[in-house]
Amino acid sequence: MITDEQQEAITGWFAGRLPKEWTVEAPRVSVDREEITVILTTDDVTGDSEVATAEARAGRASAFREDTREARMKIAREAQHRYQRKVSWGLRVGDHEELWTHVAAPVMTRLRQPQRQVLDTLVEAGVARSRSDALAWCVRLVGQHEEDWLAELREAMTAVDDVRRKGPAA
Repeated sequence: MITDEQQEAITGWFAGRLPKEWTVEAPRVSVDREEITVILTTDDVTGDSEVATAEARAGRASAFREDTREARMKIAREAQHRYQRKVSWGLRVGDHEELWTHVAAPVMTRLRQPQRQVLDTLVEAGVARSRSDALAWCVRLVGQHEEDWLAELREAMTAVDDVRRKGPAA
């Protein structure tokens, strides 16, 4: 887990490095051991109907992706060199959000038979294509339904990191 100080440093670097005309609000930056994900927010667009609005937003995101590709790649290279993590990009237009590039990091785990049977049931039911997909599905489901609990857990971990950093007085 990264510290709040590291998160603030990386978020601050991107806030200072990104062109102002790219976003209408501060970028949302999330960081883990492998990746920095930067979600930008651009002006919303609307159409004459819900379908037209959804398509206009998707079109705005597609145009933004293409128009900024070279500059985003340059910024990503700088950040990757500086922070030793891959950089992924996404864009929010209204309620439409796209993540264009992101790391799918392999995670090794050991599961006992009852846990493997859960994954196999998800595969056999067609919910997932493989055990790996089934495990990712389970993690997404926990993340969606337990966000408050996970936020509280992250806060507690940050407090523990702060205490460790201060250490005993010598």
